[in-house]
Amino acid sequence: MSQPPEEIPVGQVEIKKRSRVPGVMITQYVKELPRGKTLPDFSRKPIALTVQEGKVAIFKAMVSGDPVPTVTWARNKGDTSDPEKYKPRYDERAREHSLEIVNVQVDQGDTYKCLATNPFGKAVCTATLSVFSVGLKKKQTDTSSNKDGQSNDPEDFRKMLKKTKIVKKRKEKPKKEGEIDPKFWEVMLSAKKSDYERICHEFGVTDFRWMLKQLNLKKKEKEDEQAKVVENVDNIKQIEVNTSGRAEFEFNMKLKDTNSKIYLYKNGEMLDYGDGTDDSSKHNMKKTGDKYSFSINNLDLNDSGLYQVDVDDVNIFSTTLAIPDVEFNGMLKDAKVVEGQDAVFEGVFSGPVTQITWCANDISLEHGDKYNITVSEDKLRHRLVVKNCNKEDKGVYTAIAGIKSSRATLAVDEDPNARGKGRGGASEGADDIARRLAEEQARLQRGKDEAARRSKGTDGRSDGVDGRGDGADGRGDGADGRGGLGLGDGSGRDATGKYGQGREGTDGSGKSGKGSGMGLGADGLGGQSAGVGSGGDGTDDKVHFASGLSDKNALRGKPAELVCKLNTDKIDGVWYKDGKKLTSKDGVVISKDGCTHKLIIQNCKDSDAGQYHFEVNGCKTEAIVKVGDLPEFDQDALQKFSNTVIVKAGQSASFKMSFPPQASLEIKWFKKGSELLDGGSVKVVKESNHSRLQMKDCLRSDTGQIKIQLKNPFGSIEALSSLIVLDKPGPPRGPLEVNESTSSGLELKWNPPKDDGGSAVTNYIIERQQVGQGTWKKVGDISANHLTFRDKSVSLGKRYIYRIYAENLEGISEAMETEKIMAGSLMFPGPLAPPTVVSAFKNCINLTWTPPEKDGGTKILGYQLEKRKKDTNMWVTLNPVSQPIQGLKYAVKDVSEGSEYEFRVTAINMSGAGEPSAPSVMVCAKNPNMKPHFKDPEDFMVVRSGNSIRIKINYEASPPPDITWLKNGEPVSPWNKIIHSDGTCTLVIPSSKYDDSGVYTIVAKNSMGQASFDIEVRVTDEPKAPGPVEIEQLVHGKVIITWGPSPDHKRDDRLHYMVEEHNSNTRNWRTIADHLLCTTYTTSIQPGREYHFRVYAKNDMGLSDPSDSPTWGVNSNKAVAASTVPPIITLERPPSILVPLKLHTPPTGYQCYMSCAVRGCPSPYIAWYHNGICIDSDKNYYIRNTFGVCSMCILRVRPEDSGEYKVVAVNSFGRAECSSTLKVKD
Repeated sequence: MSQPPEEIPVGQVEIKKRSRVPGVMITQYVKELPRGKTLPDFSRKPIALTVQEGKVAIFKAMVSGDPVPTVTWARNKGDTSDPEKYKPRYDERAREHSLEIVNVQVDQGDTYKCLATNPFGKAVCTATLSVFSVGLKKKQTDTSSNKDGQSNDPEDFRKMLKKTKIVKKRKEKPKKEGEIDPKFWEVMLSAKKSDYERICHEFGVTDFRWMLKQLNLKKKEKEDEQAKVVENVDNIKQIEVNTSGRAEFEFNMKLKDTNSKIYLYKNGEMLDYGDGTDDSSKHNMKKTGDKYSFSINNLDLNDSGLYQVDVDDVNIFSTTLAIPDVEFNGMLKDAKVVEGQDAVFEGVFSGPVTQITWCANDISLEHGDKYNITVSEDKLRHRLVVKNCNKEDKGVYTAIAGIKSSRATLAVDEDPNARGKGRGGASEGADDIARRLAEEQARLQRGKDEAARRSKGTDGRSDGVDGRGDGADGRGDGADGRGGLGLGDGSGRDATGKYGQGREGTDGSGKSGKGSGMGLGADGLGGQSAGVGSGGDGTDDKVHFASGLSDKNALRGKPAELVCKLNTDKIDGVWYKDGKKLTSKDGVVISKDGCTHKLIIQNCKDSDAGQYHFEVNGCKTEAIVKVGDLPEFDQDALQKFSNTVIVKAGQSASFKMSFPPQASLEIKWFKKGSELLDGGSVKVVKESNHSRLQMKDCLRSDTGQIKIQLKNPFGSIEALSSLIVLDKPGPPRGPLEVNESTSSGLELKWNPPKDDGGSAVTNYIIERQQVGQGTWKKVGDISANHLTFRDKSVSLGKRYIYRIYAENLEGISEAMETEKIMAGSLMFPGPLAPPTVVSAFKNCINLTWTPPEKDGGTKILGYQLEKRKKDTNMWVTLNPVSQPIQGLKYAVKDVSEGSEYEFRVTAINMSGAGEPSAPSVMVCAKNPNMKPHFKDPEDFMVVRSGNSIRIKINYEASPPPDITWLKNGEPVSPWNKIIHSDGTCTLVIPSSKYDDSGVYTIVAKNSMGQASFDIEVRVTDEPKAPGPVEIEQLVHGKVIITWGPSPDHKRDDRLHYMVEEHNSNTRNWRTIADHLLCTTYTTSIQPGREYHFRVYAKNDMGLSDPSDSPTWGVNSNKAVAASTVPPIITLERPPSILVPLKLHTPPTGYQCYMSCAVRGCPSPYIAWYHNGICIDSDKNYYIRNTFGVCSMCILRVRPEDSGEYKVVAVNSFGRAECSSTLKVKD
């Protein structure tokens, strides 16, 4: 079972951090790391492994961190606690952690986690383990128990046996103890050299030199074994997944016995396969000559494994298919480069992938001089670099990882710097062709006998038969001993002609010479042949052909012409057809023009087909004439085909053309002039009476002309259609023009996109970013008929970057991004008059100034102030330009007492800061002499008994005064604390008592005079409840309420009383009298109602507990029956708050005293909390609980002491709490 997710301990945080190693996730558990401590991290993380079943898998990792992290291992879908299967180790010398998995099984293939943890955080990384099994494993079935709840009736087992499918197993070589698995050698024998290292890593082979020696020996053994059933095996192509989603591998093989059986195995189990004609078949084998092609359709993850092809019992080929279970985290992106530049495609996967397949236009690519294929260390990033791009490199590039693929297009533009360069390609191409023709002539020496058979004279003439074409033969020499070389350029069915070799002749001087001919046939074109002869010694006066006849494919009803040329114009020859002599009466035109002899068939018919030859003086040249028609299309299908096909990007486009069945018909499809071949996203179906073209996942670049060509020996015809792929438009084109740039706006102009995506552009979207800011703001959306935009919300002097998008019905294009554009031109304000010093103090100098006369044409945004200390040359800015002073005055507080300063000020507008003013007069930072003066003092204070008394007085005086405190005209007690600070004096009495009440006087005196101020301080507490309440009625409708005075009545002259009433009619309490200084009160009553009264004592601190009166009214005179049950008296009660905490706002550094009153029986346990954290054991707080009075004292409060304070009282009967807030002033 998988491990449960880890929980963050209570009180900890969870902060995500980035590791320097890709693929590692770090979680921090504390807000701030202690000094010198570090989080766990990986200096080397474990890598993904692919291991054969039964082998050992070892994950290795190295970690760092202070304290040293603890390393643990886990897996996603299982448990790693079994010590027999999973063995974690640590190598102290190498400082390397490892997890060893012995005897790996298929079910252990999973994603494994490595966790490094210390008290401050953890680091996690993952690595996958892929396990593949080789050969057949016998399935273990447990027949002793019935897990599915089925009965053990023998009849049921018979039914099961009937459904059993017998699978043929491949004969495996036994594996000896200590030897490498034989499957390793089978894979290596069929693999490419570039894959050797990867295969050795998968099978755990490390001794490469020994492996190569053994591999050479086993290759010889395998060749000897294969020689029993096959003649040869070559052109091996390893298995790979193509762009159509099929896995394919192929090789050429020539069987000794055509009746030999070919078997296909996967992991040792034989597979059934089709012949490739049915797409529903999972596995297929297609045979074309000696070429065997195997394919696997509808790939999924279960198709991974070892595939082997056997002939009878002999292994011919082995290959491994690995399908990773990954997704594309980063898809390929379209690339556009200039000729000569490199193009880069990169795919990012969700998990490690050892190797992927790259394709260009559905053709797989390999690493080499043209293509550079690289993989990152963590196997997550795969990159393809197309070097030195040219026009032929453009097209669709695909990255394939198993059953996942991603496509992108490469566009290659012409290099503008390459125009006008020299063009020497034509001459170089001609030289290259001549060289290849000479090589081909030498190779075709074997055709000498065939050429000699067709040569009828002794002159050594060669027909120069071209490859499947009508190129004229080269003439050779006869007895004259000249060697002839002929180059024919005529019509033919093949793009490249072949060459004929002339027979030997003998010249007049007894020397022998050779004649040779070569022909180059142009595709579908008729041409005049030309012969060139190179001589030896001697001359020839006999008749011979300078150029012979060429085979002719004539169109029915059209003229045809046969031409040959002699070396002299003095001799006439004879024309023959099928051995019969021809004359002008036979419906042909025979003509002679000098050395050239022509036979013209004016209207070719089927009867004109046959063998023609021209004979003169024993020399003869032959040609075959065939009569036929051009291919033709079905007219209805042609009309439909001509209609334009419109699809959206990503959809499929289909074309179909019907035609009558015709012999020797060749069908080709073209897109924008380039031939389309079956494979990948293009599917071409060719039948006897129709052909279909289907293009999947169409791109915008597929838009263009679609052409189908039908070709036979008599010519070709074409039909044209158009494909339009609708997509989002291309980006608007530059160059961007700025028509206007002022403080009030920017006007931009651009050009429409080069490609509108096949659908008209509907509108343009404009976004703007101010330089220095990271956000983009949409500022415009205009119709497509406007190519200009005016941005009015700009600021003078600011620089902006714009993005312009084109939009059509299919979507929004990529953006055209502009350079930085400044709004308007900069015009700075003029200088100001020197600033004026208003006043100067030891810690502050007050300045004022007037606005400049010239504001630069825009609004003044503010001012920048600078200071210079006497005897220095440095001006120090008091505020940055980005934070100008808004007003015309400023208090400079950054001064040193006794130092002299001068100041200057600069105006700032939209363009920036202007010229500074002239300096002000030099001024000294010191206070002026003045008599003491108190600032806004309070003359009355009320303090709760037990709390501290703080009398704070602010004053101004220069020089500093002597301060004296008096109480009721007498000096205060020396136990009281007096605190002096700059311009402030505070009298502190730590714990007040009632006798601390009185009038306190502060006296400040200096050389300029004296001042004093009186403050009345009253120390009191909540009053105690009044005495018993009595009710007396002397007059009908009136009652007199009398109560005993409160114990605090005499010592608190501000104490008074409040009376509340409750009657049976209203049933709620209401105040009927307040601010009573006496202990009696008369009120009116109504007959028939019950009344209750209660009396409170009040002072400056609040209300006392009430004293309740007896009931007065209806039942007040009834006698109460005596109870026979003795009353039960108990004093136990839950806690309650008698006096809650109060709000406190002391200044920083002052004392704070907080208290409340709690009662309960038994005595409750008291706990104090600050912001939810218990502070009972914190030494920064002095906490006491005396007879229910709970107090807490902070000697010097700090800003961090601010917050909520709470008192919680708990006993066995319940719980009570109260809270208050402490706000510390600066």
